[in-house]
Amino acid sequence: MKCRDIVLMVALISLVGCNSGPATNGNIAIPKAPALTETETSAEGTDTYRVEFQTTAGDFVVEVHPDWAPRGAERFRELVQADFLADCRFFRVIKDFMVQFGIHGDPTVSTVWKEKTIMDDPVKKSNKRGYVTFATSGPDSRTSQIFINYKDNRQLDDNGFSPIGQVISGMDVVDNLNDNYGGTPSDFQPQIQDQGNAFLDAKFPGLDFIKTAKIIEP
Repeated sequence: MKCRDIVLMVALISLVGCNSGPATNGNIAIPKAPALTETETSAEGTDTYRVEFQTTAGDFVVEVHPDWAPRGAERFRELVQADFLADCRFFRVIKDFMVQFGIHGDPTVSTVWKEKTIMDDPVKKSNKRGYVTFATSGPDSRTSQIFINYKDNRQLDDNGFSPIGQVISGMDVVDNLNDNYGGTPSDFQPQIQDQGNAFLDAKFPGLDFIKTAKIIEP
């Protein structure tokens, strides 16, 4: 096995959500995502919508498709409307793999959302370059952490990672997010959860972050 393949395998195994456990991998069976309930299918937002991110590196726009992953798309809408993503650091930036964000800078807020798990969505779309997906630490564990694929990561498809949308403009901004620390900050997720941005700013200064995230007209 080539060194690069080993690095990507380790990155996949450590792709986590707000829980501290490892992401599911090929050795763990992924249960079939449960069917949507009547309430879920009638939830707000069945139409495609767009979210504009203003960041310290520039702006980009994500187009979200509820028909790809209804539960994930609705959770993403909740996060945006609650202004949850503002001031969130891009704390895991691994070139040729993905960039991850979605831990709130205020630990008291993170604690609340950490418990708000949602059920899985069936994987309808592949994790292509620019596609946006929730991180997970196992079945039905998605909360608030999200990643954007830097390349086609089709190996994630069989592990339950269901894309909710894609970057439709500003992918060059995403490509240029500060990657000085690579995936190292992710090793300190308990500390990030407990101390928020205070910990990240002290130990990993200069991380790019989201200024605002808002739903915009198509």
